[in-house]
Amino acid sequence: MVIGVDFGTLSGRAVVVRVSDGAELGSAAHTYQHGVITAHLPGSADPLEPETALQHPEDYRDVLRTAVPEALRASGVAPDQVIGIGTDFTACTVLPVTADGTPLCELPDLAGRPHAWPKLWRHHSAQPEADEINAVAAERGEKWLARYGGKISSEWEFAKALQVLRDDPDVYQRTDRWIEAADWIVWQLCGRETRNVATAGYKGIHQDGAWPTTDFLTALDPGFASFVEDKLAHPLSQLGECAGTLTARAAAWTGLPEGISVAIGNIDAHVTAATARTTGPGRMLAIMGTSTCHVMNSDVLAEVPGMCGLAHGGITPGTWGYEAGQSGVGDIFGWFADTHVPPAYHDEARERGLSVHALLSEKAADAAVGEHGLVALDWHSGNRSVLVDHGLSGVLVGMTLATRPEEVYRALVEATAFGTRTIVDAFTASGVPVEDFTVGGGMVRNPFVLQVYADVLNRPIRLVASEHSCAVGAAIHAAVAAGAHPDIHTASAAMGRVRDATVDPDPARAAAYDDLFDVYTELHDHFGRGGSGSLHRLRAIRNSALTAGGTERGDR
Repeated sequence: MVIGVDFGTLSGRAVVVRVSDGAELGSAAHTYQHGVITAHLPGSADPLEPETALQHPEDYRDVLRTAVPEALRASGVAPDQVIGIGTDFTACTVLPVTADGTPLCELPDLAGRPHAWPKLWRHHSAQPEADEINAVAAERGEKWLARYGGKISSEWEFAKALQVLRDDPDVYQRTDRWIEAADWIVWQLCGRETRNVATAGYKGIHQDGAWPTTDFLTALDPGFASFVEDKLAHPLSQLGECAGTLTARAAAWTGLPEGISVAIGNIDAHVTAATARTTGPGRMLAIMGTSTCHVMNSDVLAEVPGMCGLAHGGITPGTWGYEAGQSGVGDIFGWFADTHVPPAYHDEARERGLSVHALLSEKAADAAVGEHGLVALDWHSGNRSVLVDHGLSGVLVGMTLATRPEEVYRALVEATAFGTRTIVDAFTASGVPVEDFTVGGGMVRNPFVLQVYADVLNRPIRLVASEHSCAVGAAIHAAVAAGAHPDIHTASAAMGRVRDATVDPDPARAAAYDDLFDVYTELHDHFGRGGSGSLHRLRAIRNSALTAGGTERGDR
């Protein structure tokens, strides 16, 4: 038996998995006490900067203390039957730590400093730094820039670190190691620092065996010149390798035997390819939850505009792993359901024993394509692919006094599907064909959303069978690390689980969606590429109004 632990945006979950066939024997989840820290630090009333998203490292440890033992109890498996543990994490979620791995926010004199805290993947206030990195890299002709679709995201490691240097130099100087949470949690489990090739390749800037040069870092800021050497550089490990063995401290947290194998860390979406049996080339996997991450292996090395990153061995050793994504999907649906749905809908949902999402989906499902007369842009959390611009925001066009809530809900679902189609088209046009499409994550539970995606993409959608697809993927990697399977491909074939039935497109609806997609593309290019800058100006006005003293960071 092996255990996989998935650290998400709001909670962590653990699952006990049988190595012979991938059967899930028990699972448990733990909701983070502090959630996403956006308004102020715990115990403080001082407002945080706009677009800040932090987390508390103790929430991560609490997943090990609660979810793992609960999953073990639920499975009925004796602890001594477990041979390994694997983990995955949201990325780029990154934190500054001391040389022994202590998060700086846990040092008493730094607890009140925002930049001493872990920055969640959706921390977007480093956009000015990302813009600067992109401009300097383009000016210097840095070859690695094309491996990220031509732009580094504000979500990634270097932009966030440069922000710390600029905004709080003392915290930056006291940072011994700048580390992805995916690697930090493994450090907590096995007591030694390791770094995985996936986060280094996708969220760092590690390409062809090298980091950005000291000359490039100096061009950004002389104080940043030694960033790689001092805080980042470490030997990289391949996915599926053993990072070490479980320490006595971690064994006490989890209830697992000391000395079992701990797998090298991994990214939540990328680890799920093993669950989805999409480790072969051309098989795109979309992990659809609060956001969506699109990952795919290929034998082809190409430059795809707006891709999030490319890493050799980043999904499965030996192949090129591509990543793209959308910063807001389930988050957008949740925002609308929580803030824009009238009380009568909530009352009806409660009376019928449905969620508001289920009610809206039901009401929206039978409408003809385009009947609502709406098109939305799915940029409520910015655009991760293909524009790579988190200064953008959501747009809804076509509303009238007759527009109903379920129609807006449908338009938002369609917008996220159009965003995915834009990504698929970018890969295809770049000579990296998408042969099939698989969905995992929370959205596998919503038939309406899945049907919209099948119709918009005009292709069958395969579905991961597990509701804990990320955690199962981590468990599959644990099985490889513990020696139960020789490699990830073999383990995926034995332990991965995909439903037999596919969600198939309706030809008439698929054809009708072509017209709406044309409108989406027109709006996408106007607001995202057209140079009007209206969305950026609105964001700047908002941030100026929210920032104490009316000073906009991007103007400094």
